[in-house]
Amino acid sequence: MTQPDALKALLHEIAAGHLSPQDAFDKLKYLTYEPVEDFARVDHHRTLRTGFPEVIWGLGKTPEQIIRIMQAMRDRTPVVMATRIEPAVYADIQTAIPESRYYPLARICAIGTPTILPVSGTIGILSAGTADLPVAEEAAITAELMGFRVLRFWDIGVAGIHRLLSQRQAIAQANVLVVVAGMEGALPSVVAGLADCPVIAVPTSIGYGASFNGLAALLTMLNSCAAGIGVVNIDNGFGAAVLAGQILRMVNRLAHSDSSQSECQ
Repeated sequence: MTQPDALKALLHEIAAGHLSPQDAFDKLKYLTYEPVEDFARVDHHRTLRTGFPEVIWGLGKTPEQIIRIMQAMRDRTPVVMATRIEPAVYADIQTAIPESRYYPLARICAIGTPTILPVSGTIGILSAGTADLPVAEEAAITAELMGFRVLRFWDIGVAGIHRLLSQRQAIAQANVLVVVAGMEGALPSVVAGLADCPVIAVPTSIGYGASFNGLAALLTMLNSCAAGIGVVNIDNGFGAAVLAGQILRMVNRLAHSDSSQSECQ
């Protein structure tokens, strides 16, 4: 059965009273994807299932493939985002899609205008050093393109801990923290010992030879003695931003549910 046929069958079931609107909505979450030539299947309904749209991973794809996928997505979602886009690749994208924007430090390309989500709360993003900024900015831009409010705190690593301590009051305004660090990766442990909110640690591949391209920082974060830390993979600012967003969305959903139950009572 083709996708249009499946959708028609679903609508007929609703019209006939065999399927409730809620059951139809649940089925619709898993119904639609769009083939793009012979190299991709765009998941248009990922937002319905997960709350976030599909995002294009740029590395390993040709500029032409990225362009075709972005063109397939741009009429179906407010913001289309591609990660790990190098400047030369973006030059090709901009030629084909003039309205595209480029965030060079984050290596993110996007089209569309983000809508601030009706979600209370702020994501704070901390970077240990200036060399960690590409990963930290990937997290920040990802969160902003997805509609979340972001606070940035750059270059406040433990090598000069007074820089971190001077920002304690501002950091305390955030509801979830993404902490990005390379070298020995100690910053998330220190932050988690000060903060009363979830901390998402992001190890980066920055450091001398014994840092093993981020493995040392990753192991430090996994072995942290501070409670309340979750750890994503090396250089995965994108994944950290999505996790932070999911935390805020779930908190808001629970608050809304509690409020609705109180009103019913």
